Amino acid sequence: MMLARHHHQGAIKIREIAYEEDLPEKFLELILLELKNARMVESVRGAKGGYQLRRDPSDIRLSEIMRLIDGPLAPFADAEQLRVLIGRDLPHRALYQVFLDVRDAAAQILENTTLADLISGTAPRTTKGKRTAKKKEKEKGSVLPMVVGGQRGD
Repeated sequence: MMLARHHHQGAIKIREIAYEEDLPEKFLELILLELKNARMVESVRGAKGGYQLRRDPSDIRLSEIMRLIDGPLAPFADAEQLRVLIGRDLPHRALYQVFLDVRDAAAQILENTTLADLISGTAPRTTKGKRTAKKKEKEKGSVLPMVVGGQRGD
């Protein structure tokens, strides 16, 4: 975040970043090395050296960083694996559909959020509870109703 906030001010030393972000220097070095190898940041040598972003913060999506550091975006299996389970495991189809919806929602938020959004405080908001009638109908048809305690729950 510090590199995004100070994007036009030149390179920043690891020690300064670690202090401001309250991170261990060794941990930060590993992250910056990954970001450097992915060409998101660059290192500058010399007395005024350090690290700086290679691109404008508005051009760096949070999804890029998350995939680089943590791997797949979602806390659940990849989308294709979930789709296979939805088609194959009928007793758990509704559960896997929820996992797929959570995965898709998380991916969409991360894809549409840039470092510039985060530092300006304008990160995308969720549309929790704001589903259209058309989407509700589509969802109703795509997932088997769940049965809880012997009664059908819609």
